[in-house]
Amino acid sequence: MLVPKGGLVSQPDTQAEYPDQIDAAVLKIAGVVVLGAIMSILDITVVNVALPTFQDEFGTPGNPVAYSTVAWTVTGYTLALATVIPLTGWAANRFGTKRLYMAAIFLFTAGSALCATASSIDMLIGFRVLQGLGGGMLMPLGMTIMTQAAGPRRMGRLMAILGVPMLLGPILGPILGGWLIQVASWHWIFLINVPLGVAALIYAWFALAKDHAEPSESFDFVGVLLMSPGLALFLFGISSLPAEGGDFTAPRVWVSVLIGVLLMAAFVWHSFRPAHPLLDLRLFRDRNLTISIITMFLFAAAFFGGLLLVPTYFQQIRGESTLQAGLLVAPQGIGAMVTMPIAGRLVDKVPVGRIVPFGIGLIVIGMFGLTQITATTPYGILIAMLFVMGLGMGGTMMPLFTTALRTLRGPQVARGSTLLNISQQIASSCGVATMSVILTNQLNDSPIIPGTQNIPGLGAGLRETQAAILSNTRPASIIPLHLDPAVIERGLNEAAAAFAHTYWVAWVLVVITLVPALMLPRKREVVNLADQKAPPAVID
Repeated sequence: MLVPKGGLVSQPDTQAEYPDQIDAAVLKIAGVVVLGAIMSILDITVVNVALPTFQDEFGTPGNPVAYSTVAWTVTGYTLALATVIPLTGWAANRFGTKRLYMAAIFLFTAGSALCATASSIDMLIGFRVLQGLGGGMLMPLGMTIMTQAAGPRRMGRLMAILGVPMLLGPILGPILGGWLIQVASWHWIFLINVPLGVAALIYAWFALAKDHAEPSESFDFVGVLLMSPGLALFLFGISSLPAEGGDFTAPRVWVSVLIGVLLMAAFVWHSFRPAHPLLDLRLFRDRNLTISIITMFLFAAAFFGGLLLVPTYFQQIRGESTLQAGLLVAPQGIGAMVTMPIAGRLVDKVPVGRIVPFGIGLIVIGMFGLTQITATTPYGILIAMLFVMGLGMGGTMMPLFTTALRTLRGPQVARGSTLLNISQQIASSCGVATMSVILTNQLNDSPIIPGTQNIPGLGAGLRETQAAILSNTRPASIIPLHLDPAVIERGLNEAAAAFAHTYWVAWVLVVITLVPALMLPRKREVVNLADQKAPPAVID
């Protein structure tokens, strides 16, 4: 059973108004939604493989930008997604789905074009936020449009079509990003969205029916002003730790974290006051939803935070090109493609508490293998571990979403869907920020190479890990330094150990996730979704 991302549920129509077969009119509208989904989902994964490139392009030859800083190109995007999801339902009712969908495509396309013009890492992060504001609306709006066009009886068959970009995104994103960087430049991972966006706008203009806005619920402006800045400030403070030498007492760190925590605490207090809050925290009274969200939060923080490091390891430690790194990451997506359809079929027949722990157990096994990585770990082992992790991910996500919403009723389903998706995006942002900070701190613990302290452009000197990484990513920049090969080899081993240490943290988080997962229902649940007249939609 699938639910709409962002809590968008269209008004139901009688099944008699829809033919049994999927006709050309519905397929035409499905094409619009698939095109928007492809842009949104690919852009989440395509950037992962480009992070080492951003470090070099926006840094100086001897001083690449800190990994925790470039990781904000991912964190900022996912934070923007999380911010806009709860606004989409209100905005669709206020402005109409067609107009808002086209505005989302335009915003995403414009953000993509601006990203390609960025001349600094700060500009790129800012433009990624703009891009995410558009991308975050594409999936929930697309599913609302599809629900209205197809009706409840045909939605299940359409999910096979709409599920394609969600399954292929983790596979094709890193490969496409690596190929574009290798044959052209990093700018093209964003520029490729421009013709797609223009085509989607033209397609949507002609394919989508004219809609009528029907304003309904009031908008929680106070909630937005508390949650979004609070979360952003909290993550900014955490991500500033490496720049401050790991000193939590630095004003840039503790002031940002404190203000962020206070704003989020005020948001929690405020959420119980309005009739239609930005996030309905009252739903946490439902045991099923609460346990599912706790499980989802821990899982997403560990899995997606750790996923970010994989292509970077292949490039910086193993010296692979961006394209090769993308290809080496693909087995994880293939593993998810194998188990996700199986889990989708089992979820209505087998209690979720018997499915999710098995999926998380596979991730525990796969990620434990990554905690053992060195500078020379055989690729066969790495590929096998990534495949196993993908199998686990495919058996975890769908069942968690399903059980979270099964016991909700009426309008609670839409609000629960919003809460679940927001939790996933926030967890992903926290995971990315945390893992990148840990990795950066570990890399900075490496000793400075004697004799490099006074070389112009190197600041306080070149660390052994920096020199080793540069030998794989920008070898020409360290050739004039005539470094001892033994120093490079030692630096590679230290850098690989930094990745392994970071994966230990992610592995512990996954193990902890087993605790709430084992509390999920182990008997057949009383399903209330069947009582709802609202048709199902998809998650991502």
